[in-house]
Amino acid sequence: MKLAYRGANFHGWQSQPNAVSVQSTIEDALTTIVRTPIKITGAGRTDTGVNARMMIAHFDVKQPLPSPDGLVKALNSLVGKDITIYSIDQVHDDAHARFDATSRTYHYYIHTEKSPFLYPLSWQAPVNLNFERMNKAAEILLKIDDFTSFAKLHTDVKTNICNVTYAKWEQINENQWMFVITADRFLRNMVRAVVGTLVDVGRGKITLQQFMDIISAKDRCAAGTSMPAHALFLWEVTYPY
Repeated sequence: MKLAYRGANFHGWQSQPNAVSVQSTIEDALTTIVRTPIKITGAGRTDTGVNARMMIAHFDVKQPLPSPDGLVKALNSLVGKDITIYSIDQVHDDAHARFDATSRTYHYYIHTEKSPFLYPLSWQAPVNLNFERMNKAAEILLKIDDFTSFAKLHTDVKTNICNVTYAKWEQINENQWMFVITADRFLRNMVRAVVGTLVDVGRGKITLQQFMDIISAKDRCAAGTSMPAHALFLWEVTYPY
């Protein structure tokens, strides 16, 4: 299943008690259509308020389904305006949306002048930022693999090792920038913590050496604040097939 969603009205991707999530909303719709409980597995677990231009999910079902186009249409009529199901395709029995993914790419959007149109999906920078210096700091991310300083505390992950293959601030126009980062995996809150620390570099609050010291500290408390979720997008997920 290929889908997209705006995260503002959801408590993240993952189902949880007494909260509306993207996963639970789609599962409820699938269960209604198929008339049997269906669980889906996503390529990742976006946090509360985070958006996805592309999320991939899989589910297992034994009974015959409507045609793919018919199922997509039926789901889109039930999941609400903040979720779009783009396509559903049959894959081999062992395919796994999360474990088979080879890379994920996130975008974080910043605008430098007040705009009534951009703010719902972009963060307004309160001061001028030095994006050249921020990109010098971003290059450091390609040379490390331990992202403990940018990892949410007290999670159940077994390792904080990630392979970042791309990290750069790209200018969209005079007043808009986006941070693009690609890795084989991401830790909870990692992108927002990285962006927050890079913004501290751009504001002149910390130097490049201090940025490197933060990474070496392997301490989340040493890094910058977590950026607001509304400007973050899961942009792309890739697979070997």
